[in-house]
Amino acid sequence: MDFALTDEQRMLEETLTRLVADQISPEQRRTMLAAAPNGSSALWRTFAELGLLHMPFSEDVGGLGGDGTDLMIIMQALGRGLVPEPYLAGLVLPGQLLALTANSEQQTRWLAPLLEGEHQLALAWQEIGARYDAFTVATQATQQGDQWQLNGKKHVVLNLEAAAATLVSAQLASGKLGLFIVPADAPGTSTHLYRTIDDQPAGDLTLDSVTLPLTNCLSEDVSDVLAEVLAVGRAALCAQAIGAMEEACDQTLAYLKERKQFGVPLSTFQALQHRMVDMHLHLEQSRSMAILAATSLALPASERDYKIAAAKAYCGESARFIAEQAIQLHGAMGMTEECYVASYAKHLVMFDHYLGDSDYHLETVSELLKVA
Repeated sequence: MDFALTDEQRMLEETLTRLVADQISPEQRRTMLAAAPNGSSALWRTFAELGLLHMPFSEDVGGLGGDGTDLMIIMQALGRGLVPEPYLAGLVLPGQLLALTANSEQQTRWLAPLLEGEHQLALAWQEIGARYDAFTVATQATQQGDQWQLNGKKHVVLNLEAAAATLVSAQLASGKLGLFIVPADAPGTSTHLYRTIDDQPAGDLTLDSVTLPLTNCLSEDVSDVLAEVLAVGRAALCAQAIGAMEEACDQTLAYLKERKQFGVPLSTFQALQHRMVDMHLHLEQSRSMAILAATSLALPASERDYKIAAAKAYCGESARFIAEQAIQLHGAMGMTEECYVASYAKHLVMFDHYLGDSDYHLETVSELLKVA
């Protein structure tokens, strides 16, 4: 397949490459991670000025009408620099759900400020025991007169601390899956905040008789839309992993050229050359799968889910392989915080677990093949 970027997409790629190189050095990233989560950081405002916050959304809701390829370009650049801003968790996932389910009043209240960079949101869909299944939900929502009441607990909610509100999925009395927007200061909510292994801010959200007005219900049957948005997220994660894998390979090759043993660079040893070749083979094959995922978002649901599940599974396995090889080829120093490749390795290992790991997606591929 001839996959070529348009002139506009090449300009976007070049702009992001320069931006990440200028503003996300290892020291700058550590400073950003040490700071409290803030939806209006200088870098986030730069994203807004460049139109990156509008890019993934349709023109109907005030976006720029970007497609899966545009999102892939953005996420790949962010992955290459390990940019800590929650572009996917705080913007794309909750924003796409709002774009597809919210009425005009809800969009004005929550989506428009999101695209302008005035606040961030979060999506709470994971629950303990569900094993990445977004449709096995114990959280309950009951309608009582002119209000909704939510009870339950959501786990590993990325960007929870910085979010002005969280989109929460809950089971309804009808048996269908509903979607609600819960403000951060809603009475009855409590949070347990922490960092994931790769330093992403996350938390568990407990809902204890949380009372919401009817206008905070985005949908009383969100299953199909949620599946569509999670597919977008998985395709975006594949692209982000490609950027991180590229940089891990580049840093490892640079180290092998610099480090010497017996008076010659490590890169001259044939066994180590073979391992670098294996890393690049995994990278290039994963790149093809990431492109497949990005270009499959507009397909019918079953075909879309099959191809994106296959891409996520393959990229997850490749990410772990490249992370392990990068650490081994750096030797003991590859495990230290001072060696920047360690941050890429942690991110690549955790990538496999975000929005479903390789085993989960291989099961999805197997089930869809049986149906076909």
